[in-house]
Amino acid sequence: MSKSMARVRRALEEAGLSADIHELGEARTAAQAAAVAGCDIDQIVKSIILAGQDSGQAWLFLTAGGKQVDTARASALAGEALGKADAALIRAQTGFAIGGVAPVGHLTPIRAFLDPRLMEFGIVWAAAGTPHHIFPIAPAVLHRLTGAQLADFTS
Repeated sequence: MSKSMARVRRALEEAGLSADIHELGEARTAAQAAAVAGCDIDQIVKSIILAGQDSGQAWLFLTAGGKQVDTARASALAGEALGKADAALIRAQTGFAIGGVAPVGHLTPIRAFLDPRLMEFGIVWAAAGTPHHIFPIAPAVLHRLTGAQLADFTS
């Protein structure tokens, strides 16, 4: 088990949750992950990291799989212009590689926002620290664990 996945497993277990991690195989998109999980595409939680143009800080946007982050709306929430985060910033702040950023188990705390669309489901599926693993979680529990602010930032 990778160090990244072990951090996610530990974060879930420390929160009193079962770390029910599933392998995705070669699924690379939200649609492919939804097919493997047997769920709606919007039940896939995309962890999108944007970088503050002034602060250099990473910001986490937990988005329903069929939606896109609207950078202007995200920037308004962050209070600074946001742009694409590079792999080095993502790895340094979260400890995860692009494609495997989990909503929990980050190396350092990160400010997070949660797409309200995710709250419409009983279960959603999020990356488990690698591009090839996901785990199910109730959206209300995800909201609580991440401390994310519910906000509309999608287009």
